Amino acid sequence: MGVASLFGVAETAYATQVVKIGVSGPLTGANAANGKDIENGVRLAIDEVNGQHPTIGNEPVQFVMDSVDDQGDPRVGVQVAQKLVDDGVQVVIGHFNSGVCLPASQVFAKAGIPLIDPAATNPAITQQGLKTVFRVIPTDAQNSGIAGKYAVTVMKAKRIAVMDDRTAFGQGEAEEFKKAVKAAGGSVVISEFTNDKAVDFSAQLTNIKAANADLLFFGGLDDQAGLIARRMKQLGMHTVFLGGGAVADTIFTKIAGSSADGAMAWEYGRPLSTLPRGNEYAEKYRKKFGIDNLTYSPFAYDATMLAIDAMKSANSTKPEVFIPALQNSQFTGITGEVAFDARGDLKSPASTLYKLTNGKWSPVTTTIAN
Repeated sequence: MGVASLFGVAETAYATQVVKIGVSGPLTGANAANGKDIENGVRLAIDEVNGQHPTIGNEPVQFVMDSVDDQGDPRVGVQVAQKLVDDGVQVVIGHFNSGVCLPASQVFAKAGIPLIDPAATNPAITQQGLKTVFRVIPTDAQNSGIAGKYAVTVMKAKRIAVMDDRTAFGQGEAEEFKKAVKAAGGSVVISEFTNDKAVDFSAQLTNIKAANADLLFFGGLDDQAGLIARRMKQLGMHTVFLGGGAVADTIFTKIAGSSADGAMAWEYGRPLSTLPRGNEYAEKYRKKFGIDNLTYSPFAYDATMLAIDAMKSANSTKPEVFIPALQNSQFTGITGEVAFDARGDLKSPASTLYKLTNGKWSPVTTTIAN
């Protein structure tokens, strides 16, 4: 065997295996900040792992991120899902919008690629019978279910109003909230809806005011929630504003201003500051990206670390080999313990109620879903 051949053998033996981790979220449009936050969480995890010079199957591994912009649009989401499949990704972290996640998850399932969901919360995502979908965040049935029960049994709301933005996310939140209110013996006196592009909610709020509602639950995102809370104040309403997930953040307070003091929102998971590695994560994120993290990047970070942990456990980067390791994961992440039920949802998800006081969101209580 010649010298060149010997070098060829050595090169092959020590070749670095490149493992692609796909990311899909809205990087443009109204939800771009949340999409970028998810992408940043994945990037932070990948950079940390690569810095440790990992090996899988006795081979050096380099993880790379393959990020696509699904624009928060189901049609585009399916197109870029196919692009990720064609790119040869081994796992996908996504999506932000439930309406995108529902059809895109089927593309990945058909290709045998696992999807780990850090943000989309409609229960239907894991009710499709797909064995490749896992979710590291509570569902709307869990989060909004807690919200509905709490509104009746603790807040003692007697006349409850509900409004949603007609998206798979917002409508899903609202329906699960109403189910929980009814189960707890409460009463929804009026239901209104808008769309996710609207900026004026005067008609709906006038009807809610006329119904003498003492609490309004809104299923939708932070930007519209802020506009609604501000308009409620302008209309002289004394109705308590209660939001579902994706409300208690700086986007809401920038829009609503001090007029929203007293607003409340149930958010997914535990407060980052109360978790053992939460403050450390927030500081690392701030140092790397120059901004504070939003709600979903810790979940995206955990989803990435979980996928890599499953590959290491299975000693393989092939999806068909490490998917069973994902299903059987017992993983401790930034957001807490991660273990999945038969559908791929969290076994013991936590939700936290926040209240806005003097322009700052503060945790009130944390509850574990049954």
